[in-house]
Amino acid sequence: MYGLVNQAVEDFVRRGFGDDAWQQIRENAGVNHEMFVSMDSYPDELTYKLVGAATEVLKMDAAQILESFGEHWVLYTAQQGYGQMLEMFGSNLEQFLLNLDNLHSHVGMTFPALRPPSFTVESVEGGRSLLLHYRSERAGLAPMVIGLLKGLGRRFSQEVDVRQTASRGQDDHDVFRIDYVGAGVSPVQ
Repeated sequence: MYGLVNQAVEDFVRRGFGDDAWQQIRENAGVNHEMFVSMDSYPDELTYKLVGAATEVLKMDAAQILESFGEHWVLYTAQQGYGQMLEMFGSNLEQFLLNLDNLHSHVGMTFPALRPPSFTVESVEGGRSLLLHYRSERAGLAPMVIGLLKGLGRRFSQEVDVRQTASRGQDDHDVFRIDYVGAGVSPVQ
């Protein structure tokens, strides 16, 4: 994963739990990097070690940490100069989700070693809900996707209820149901 992800993990921990928690997580994970370079590629195992150590230090399970981090990622990337780029790929949640693969293709021009996931979106129940099909070579990140979807809902001022309806173990990919919350609210603007 790129350093930008690890920088976001650090920011998530420092903002939510303090500098001492971050130092303890780094130590427990055996991570000697004082800082991560956003454009450098790091082994996925390093990020997984940070999450594993965070479960011990923060007394949270990995799913809780990944979901909370997913929400944080949406805000963090916008603050790190990617906000305008995010706006280019949709003015509402559904449009944005439909353009996720295009977004990752665009990001891949800057991050050439990027190994992005792939997304397919289906509108269901007359547009009141969406099904998001998520495919990735990386296992165990479904809770992060839930957090990402909740964070994107907040970004687009659309309250959503998100739940996983199929897992990679049952199928070849994960599926998430996104229900728009709010009476009479049309999700498409």
